[in-house]
Amino acid sequence: MTNQKISKKVSTTIINSLSAGVVPRIGLEHIAVGREKEIQSLLKNIQDISEGIAAFRFIIGNYGSGKSFILQMLRNRAIEQGFIVADADLSAQRRLAGSHNEGLATYRELMIRLSTKTRPDGGALISILEGWINKIQQEVAKETGLRPHDETFDDQVESKIREVITYVEDLVHGFDFGTVIIAYWRGYRLDDDNLKNSSLRWLRGEFNTKTEAKTALGVRVIIDDESWYDYIKLLAKFIAEIGYKGLLIFLDEAINLYQISPSITREKNYNRLLGMFNDTMQCKAENLGIFIGGTTQFLEDPNRGLFADPAWRRRTKESRFTNQTNIEEYMSPVMRLHPLSQNAILVLLQKLTEIHAVNFGYQQTLKNSDLQEFVKEIVNRLGADALLTPGEIVRDFMSVLNVIYQNPQITFSELIHSEKFQPTLVGKDDDLDEDDVAEFTV
Repeated sequence: MTNQKISKKVSTTIINSLSAGVVPRIGLEHIAVGREKEIQSLLKNIQDISEGIAAFRFIIGNYGSGKSFILQMLRNRAIEQGFIVADADLSAQRRLAGSHNEGLATYRELMIRLSTKTRPDGGALISILEGWINKIQQEVAKETGLRPHDETFDDQVESKIREVITYVEDLVHGFDFGTVIIAYWRGYRLDDDNLKNSSLRWLRGEFNTKTEAKTALGVRVIIDDESWYDYIKLLAKFIAEIGYKGLLIFLDEAINLYQISPSITREKNYNRLLGMFNDTMQCKAENLGIFIGGTTQFLEDPNRGLFADPAWRRRTKESRFTNQTNIEEYMSPVMRLHPLSQNAILVLLQKLTEIHAVNFGYQQTLKNSDLQEFVKEIVNRLGADALLTPGEIVRDFMSVLNVIYQNPQITFSELIHSEKFQPTLVGKDDDLDEDDVAEFTV
């Protein structure tokens, strides 16, 4: 059992999220078991990113194997370590490219979800910019002895701001990006809310025409469906220069790219993804990490998956050595999540049992033998050959705990052996989130 203290807010979030079949955004450390090698490999990636390197990883597994959980855990750890992070779920409306600004929609969602340690739930763009400006003002005051109302103080601040801008101006679209950052500073300096808001709208990709952007900010370009990834690279470079360790982008539900019906549109998205992959793996980007969650089908389907493209197949197929020797390799671009042991499942159920008891204030009475009985019943009903994943177990187990708590006259054994108990089988046609929970020790 876990001896970690847990607040009511965290325990309630865990219970409500897992009962609904989704990954909680907080408290993941309380339910993490197994996957030590996987998470250590990903932590090595973010260490590299902090040193100016770029990284790209696929997290691939069957439905319910824990892709979303691992992405969320890595996101939380990165925030604590001083990274800026942004996450989005791909969908029919949010892709990497499209004919109706689907790629731009993904960019806009990422900007909404931009998060820092002080703003972990998104909406951090303003605090990033103003925190940076405040830091420069403090540096100028310390170095020169000037005060904010002194005549040359703002000129000194702008000079330091321009020093940072020079580091991004040589990148694609860097000059216009720098112009907008300077415009935001001038709006801040002059207390001009219209100028600040226009700068923020441009950075969030909210201008619809170049004419509108030129009138508001004096720039001749806007962030659009073709260029949005270039601005992700610019943003990563910029935030590294202003004191953060880097930018991590998390894109989940990549199965939605696989499900695009028109082959031309699907291939356009795969090509955009390939460009992102090549940029990061060849270090054409700096301080940028891209982590993609997807199913085995999305990766390996020879007709519609990434493997349909020889370029993708060459970059992402498993090594012949791991195939022949059944040895895992955790440093390749593709991290595959395999079923965990029954012992790991039991540890996870023990943690959930304790959290449920603490949250509702009762003395938990379930023993390890009860949990083993539950797992055995799941195996019996799904079939001995079924691959047990947390997603197939956790939601059912949370339901069992809720029912027993609300109906104390029913015993645990009676409930799980009831003919009406039908375990949830997570599959490609299931309506649940594809990654209910994962398992690894931090």
